[in-house]
Amino acid sequence: MSLKLITAASTYPITLADARLHCKVDTTDDDTLITGLIIAASEMAEQYTGRALTTQTWEVSVDQFPVSYLPTTRPAIELTRAPVASVASVKYLDLNNTLQTLDPSQYTLDNADDFGVARVVPAPNVTWPSTSTAPNAVQVRYVAGYSVVPEPIRQWIRIAVSTMYKFRESTVIERATLMDLPYVDRLLDRYKIWKL
Repeated sequence: MSLKLITAASTYPITLADARLHCKVDTTDDDTLITGLIIAASEMAEQYTGRALTTQTWEVSVDQFPVSYLPTTRPAIELTRAPVASVASVKYLDLNNTLQTLDPSQYTLDNADDFGVARVVPAPNVTWPSTSTAPNAVQVRYVAGYSVVPEPIRQWIRIAVSTMYKFRESTVIERATLMDLPYVDRLLDRYKIWKL
């Protein structure tokens, strides 16, 4: 399975004004620096949680449609950047190596589990089509991200931005930073996608 970012986020969980307020900065002199810190902190939070925080488009590719050997389970393609808002397309290489787009009526998005991954499953009474043996023969493109980013994640980003703003060197001698306090990362723990 491979995962590729198609369209990056164009907004971030906190605004420049929000970050300035948290950093206690009254001027616009450091706006470029603070904007870069917002981007870095947002990406750190996404990396830690495995989530897409604001709207972005991803594509997951697998070698073939999954097969279920148990009658009680449905063969699913996992969409690993939660929360998933919608599926844009499901495309596959057919047995003749021709790219086909699966009709949306042939699959269902299962995004009911907010604490794990979403899945694309075949619609009731539908089976996945046969595919080519080419690598990454199936591609699912989807939109992920919160409509409203949870406040604990936003607070973690504020703390990360203000800490990086205050301590701009890679090593701080004889001084603990806020990031060394255990409660800070606990803000993200509830939103982390744990892999089994």
